[in-house]
Amino acid sequence: MPVTRTILHVDMDAFFTSVEQRDQPELRGKPVVVGAPPDKRGVVAAASYEARKFGVHSAMPSRTAYRLCPQATFLRGDHAKYSRESERVMAILRQFTPLVEQVSVDEAYLDVTASLRLLGTGEQIAREIKRRIHETTRLTASVGVASNKFLAKLASDMRKPDGLMTITDTDKLDVLRPLPIGRIAGIGKKTEPMFHDLGIHTIGDLQQFPIKTLRARFGVWADEIKARALGEDDQPVEPYSEVKSISNETTFEEDVSEMRTLERAVRELADEVGRRLRAEGVRARTVQLKLRWSDFTTLTRRATLLEATDDEGRVAEVAIQLMQVELKEPRPVRLVGVGGQNLLRSPRQLELLDRSSNRRDELNRAADEVRARFGAKKLRRGGEL
Repeated sequence: MPVTRTILHVDMDAFFTSVEQRDQPELRGKPVVVGAPPDKRGVVAAASYEARKFGVHSAMPSRTAYRLCPQATFLRGDHAKYSRESERVMAILRQFTPLVEQVSVDEAYLDVTASLRLLGTGEQIAREIKRRIHETTRLTASVGVASNKFLAKLASDMRKPDGLMTITDTDKLDVLRPLPIGRIAGIGKKTEPMFHDLGIHTIGDLQQFPIKTLRARFGVWADEIKARALGEDDQPVEPYSEVKSISNETTFEEDVSEMRTLERAVRELADEVGRRLRAEGVRARTVQLKLRWSDFTTLTRRATLLEATDDEGRVAEVAIQLMQVELKEPRPVRLVGVGGQNLLRSPRQLELLDRSSNRRDELNRAADEVRARFGAKKLRRGGEL
């Protein structure tokens, strides 16, 4: 007989804005938005719960957010600081089990099945996790407890903020029954009307719907959706999932045609890509450049290297070469992005005959340490000044 798993989903509450409200007491209890300024082109990265009451949400244009909530404080944000806080939270989670799957900077799944005998029930472990996070970071987290990842995430979402909810196998069908079908991952704004056409509006409707009819409409996807409606999910917690790519992009406040400005932006983006490559312990075989024109047409170009790299100088060099090919004639650019793909985890051998390469590796590591301690903006290239 298979062992029933105990899975936790830990989700930090309004992470970016909560960090800012913690560090700036005058912002507590007030609407806060992290993202582009309201008078510039760009989007919301995060909104505090006070701002969400006005309809502000992530990925919304900042100008729209300002129209909805003009009294909000808009902040550019400090992503190096958020990364440091995320590392502190993830370190706490790993005190309870090695089976921690981090799915974003502020969210993770834990399989604590093997920890129950030593640490107590899933709910007891969840309460202790919340206590340690708050004690260490002065931030709150919501935790869902269930027998699988789908139900655990659903539970954490249903008790935000600073919540804790357990969904047992005994009551899962009753909990799911009244919820709209959009609460099932994978059913979004485009696919939800297809279910409505079949008379399926709630998860309870889907629980009762004939699987043959679902298969005729949705093919093999029907079985997965039906399983979720019944509270079933056999996805394992995967603590060692490999990063597929690392990228960074920026949207200009005004369209840019000058090559010197574009090259400077590429170098700044490559700096962050290089830092993240080294933080993940990987090197990129392929460098990608992304350009979006003023008419929103988007182009991507890639170049594969003879030797994988985690050096931002090399990433920038290749990306700029790709850009120069595409921009032989000046053309207004709205967005530029730089990324590393085809990532390799095996370390590069030291270059016995290339001391400059070895020195560059040492310099990059030293720069990473400075940025980690004092913030990404405290160390910049001379060309950026």
